[in-house]
Amino acid sequence: MTAWQEISTLEAWDKVRSDSANRQIIVLKHSTRCPVSASALEEFEAYLADKPNPDTDYYLVKVIESRPVSNKIAEDLGVVHASPQMILVKDGKAVWNTSHWSVTKKHMTAVLD
Repeated sequence: MTAWQEISTLEAWDKVRSDSANRQIIVLKHSTRCPVSASALEEFEAYLADKPNPDTDYYLVKVIESRPVSNKIAEDLGVVHASPQMILVKDGKAVWNTSHWSVTKKHMTAVLD
């Protein structure tokens, strides 16, 4: 299974964003207090357990615990914050995003594969 990595500092986000010049990334903004977000995390992990796109790196930001990181992502990418929210980033820019009940394995497969 491909694993996601947590982004919990502004420095880590800056590096991940910079690295997106070489490899596309998916960021899941996850609320640890929200049942919709819990469902999105299950879908994210189901996608990663199956046949995830090998040319993509996968990240998770806990929006409550890492609020400054979540806010910086929204600011840097120009994507209005939602939770749960999935953002595809290439070359430091958001190229696709979705939120709430649209964060599904099926949707990820359609976009990434």
